[in-house]
Amino acid sequence: MTDGRRRAFIGSFTAAGGPGLVTASLAPDGGALTVLGTLNDLPDPSYLALSPDGRTLYAVSETAEGAVAAYRVSGAGAGAGAEDGDVPEAGPPVPVHANGPTHLCVFAGHVLTANYGSGSVTAVPVRADGDLVRSASGVFRHTGSGPHPQRQQRPHAHQVLPDPSGRWAVGVDLGTDSVRVYTLADGAPVQHREVALRPGSGPRHLAFHPDGTRAYVLNELSPTLVACRWDAAEGVLRPLTEIPVLPGTPAGDAYPSGVAVSPDGRFVWTATRGEDVLSVLAVGGQEYGMAGLRLIATVPCGGHWPRALTESHGFLYVANERSGDVTWFAVDPDTGVPRRGGAIPVPAASCVVVG
Repeated sequence: MTDGRRRAFIGSFTAAGGPGLVTASLAPDGGALTVLGTLNDLPDPSYLALSPDGRTLYAVSETAEGAVAAYRVSGAGAGAGAEDGDVPEAGPPVPVHANGPTHLCVFAGHVLTANYGSGSVTAVPVRADGDLVRSASGVFRHTGSGPHPQRQQRPHAHQVLPDPSGRWAVGVDLGTDSVRVYTLADGAPVQHREVALRPGSGPRHLAFHPDGTRAYVLNELSPTLVACRWDAAEGVLRPLTEIPVLPGTPAGDAYPSGVAVSPDGRFVWTATRGEDVLSVLAVGGQEYGMAGLRLIATVPCGGHWPRALTESHGFLYVANERSGDVTWFAVDPDTGVPRRGGAIPVPAASCVVVG
């Protein structure tokens, strides 16, 4: 953050009793969290993203109406009762013209939202001060379906994020078993390419390797991870191999949720809700090829129903939705295995962003 302190921002489902947006400090000598304040002005702020300069926080409102809001997180004018800007100052929400936005990112001077209910991606322009223009500049609606009779009757855009080069935005659609690559034209998302994945896999989230040439797609409808080659020059994703993220066959639906890659590129972590575990996968060297991944460990997630996980400065932060807490783990730099450090209570926690 611009004031020299590191903070975490936590989203939660207000409809399930969550406090809304939670701000927490990070211990200067470790990863421990301490709650600083809450702001309950936006329904169901389920996913958050920081601007590149760290001055603005963006949040989706995962509701039937669907909206996105901007928050100033540094400087004067913090929310009522805040001390030294601990609670962000809210701007008015902007409609995304879609149902159930579940994810968002900052890309090419816009905030993009992935709208699960409507199966679309919305672009909202960002002003020079980080605030949002009061109307969306474009919506791209997906088409297609998948073989799952309940979950894939229509498109379900679940995530959108910029690629490491900043040239492309990449969207993951659970309903159509595909990954989409976009550009912006006159402020509107335009599809550059659609990449098909295994039918019925239900891709949920994607994370890029720090070398910018690899990506990993986590599937929700089957507990697997797809290693892919990424060509930033052409905006092309090529699936290479698919491996399990669990050591055995789960008794029921596993519902994998989040994926993160270590800054040194040696490890990939995933969270699985039905099993309440974090999985550790080692990224192989040349002997394994570009697609090489090995599942080396699973550990308890520290709660129940880990909806999302985030890596920062050698720690993993897990939002456990149903147990209502955010747990932090110190990561062994040699093995990649997380070790639980502690937790703070956050009812209906849905995501964690560290600045």
